[in-house]
Amino acid sequence: MATRFLIDGPDRAKHTILLAHGAGGPMDSPAMTAAARTLAASGFRVARFEFAYMARRRSSAGRKPPPRAETLCPEYLAAIDALKAKGPLIIGGKSMGGRIASMIADDLHAAGRIMGLLCLGYPFHPIGKPEQLRTAHLAKMKTPALIAQGTRDPFGTREEVSTYALSKSIEILWLEDGDHDLKPRQRISGFSVVDHLRTVGETAAAWARRTAG
Repeated sequence: MATRFLIDGPDRAKHTILLAHGAGGPMDSPAMTAAARTLAASGFRVARFEFAYMARRRSSAGRKPPPRAETLCPEYLAAIDALKAKGPLIIGGKSMGGRIASMIADDLHAAGRIMGLLCLGYPFHPIGKPEQLRTAHLAKMKTPALIAQGTRDPFGTREEVSTYALSKSIEILWLEDGDHDLKPRQRISGFSVVDHLRTVGETAAAWARRTAG
């Protein structure tokens, strides 16, 4: 099946970001769309794609769970090949999509095919199972990475993540009171999801400039 992309941002942007969706939401979910448009407004060309299992949900009444994350790595690699990005490429995604990108990042970075990794709400562990960490490869990661994480994300709170052994190549942008969609409770934090996404866009742009040297 040919990879279909949703594209936001200028064609002549210096940096392109390829984003994959999370386990339960498609590439055009409200959270994905808001993140892509905000990153595009910060100067990136943003491409979104869908794994085959999610694309099949559009034409089927069934809702099968996603395959194991590692089995989706070849699909992510195929999307990179199909995109044919011009200039520096950053890969990543929301939740599971970012996790899969992180699993292939080092080989691609070593080969000069990507410049970095951007994760929007990394699933450090399953909800309610903090002992089942998904961080082994993050401890030795060499690829420059930026993770945008809400401080109350049930897949990894600030308190939990502060105890993990993570590579020095990984920067974490903590968004006050944000959940797994980076959405805060405005009455409690004083921030809106628009505020947090704007911060993500501005931080990602500065990080990309710094990473590119």
